[in-house]
Amino acid sequence: MCLSVPAKVISIDREMAEVSVGGAIFKAGLHMVSNVSPGDYILLHAGFAIQKISDEEAVETLNLLNELKSYENE
Repeated sequence: MCLSVPAKVISIDREMAEVSVGGAIFKAGLHMVSNVSPGDYILLHAGFAIQKISDEEAVETLNLLNELKSYENE
């Protein structure tokens, strides 16, 4: 099973983006997606953007992941 996480694009330099996931900054290859701009959300998997997603989908997924995290701490 593969897991991708929503990441917000901070900046873009050619085929690479700087993205934020929960406050942590990562580099993401943009080779598999198009029309990505700073402020957009992408699904990040193994250092690559695999899909552009809506803000609503990103927020919903991040909320679900935070909910799972809270169960882990119980």
